[in-house]
Amino acid sequence: MEAAPPFSGHVIGLLKTYMQDLVEQAVQEEIATERFGFSPAPYRSHDAISDLLALLDDRIESEGIQVGLSETFLHTMWSLCDEVAPHVRERVWIEENIDGGQTQIGKAKTREITYRVLIEVIERRSR
Repeated sequence: MEAAPPFSGHVIGLLKTYMQDLVEQAVQEEIATERFGFSPAPYRSHDAISDLLALLDDRIESEGIQVGLSETFLHTMWSLCDEVAPHVRERVWIEENIDGGQTQIGKAKTREITYRVLIEVIERRSR
């Protein structure tokens, strides 16, 4: 598969902001779920990637060119996420099982790990 083109520092900064917003949203959801006594639904790295792509689609439609995101950016991110998904799944699994699987990581931690791996790949390719 062809590697995604490099991203500018500005675009990487936007991605980090959007990703952090999603992690913070997940923290709030986890607090509300716990407060009301509900069990958290299973959440995996592919869910985190889907949530990011949905947010990007929304932001491109509403802000797009104004913030420096091209019309092809969503397709580029979709391709990149599809390409690195196995690596992301593996990293999430490793971090989830580092203590012998004693602790199930939640939505916020899954997003945090998933997005960290995506940013690592993007920054490495953009050097």
